[in-house]
Amino acid sequence: MKLEIYADILCPWCYIGKRRLSRALEGLADPPEIVWRSFELDPGAGRTPGPTAEEAMREWWGERAPARAELIRTTGAADGLELNLRLARPVSTFDAHRLWKLGQDHGKGEEMVERLLRAYHTEGANIADPGVLDALREEVLPGVPLPAGAYAEEVRDDERRAAAQGVTGVPSLVIDGARPVSGVQPPEAIRRLLTG
Repeated sequence: MKLEIYADILCPWCYIGKRRLSRALEGLADPPEIVWRSFELDPGAGRTPGPTAEEAMREWWGERAPARAELIRTTGAADGLELNLRLARPVSTFDAHRLWKLGQDHGKGEEMVERLLRAYHTEGANIADPGVLDALREEVLPGVPLPAGAYAEEVRDDERRAAAQGVTGVPSLVIDGARPVSGVQPPEAIRRLLTG
């Protein structure tokens, strides 16, 4: 079985979904081949941080924003995550996606995705800053550089693939090429999908 996971670092639900997927996979006799796929929520974003995620949510959702922010925080906490919407500042994730492709090529895809998610959502790191990304890379893949422009085409290929597979939001799971499903389901529901 092949499990494709479409995600973006900016998305707190992707971090929650990753944690739930990990629990769903625990003790699975025949775990699937997992491929993390890139999906930029805001391909036009710049490298310079602007408003926090919490401030941006107020622009998107108006008076519903505080309740939605609280839902994200409490859901994350229930899954053992600290989601700091007051620290996280949305930026371009293109280079972060390139970095997780490097991680996958070196057998450290899971670790790289986890480190990027924690850096952005918990620590409030600017994941568009080359220096920040280089420090994160060194933590996960010491001594393995990310060459300029490397994996750019792979990121674009994932985005084209997402469109072809009908992925319109993240996190999305695609199991053996079937129709995408939400990646923010309870662990037992994800496990049923994988063992179905």
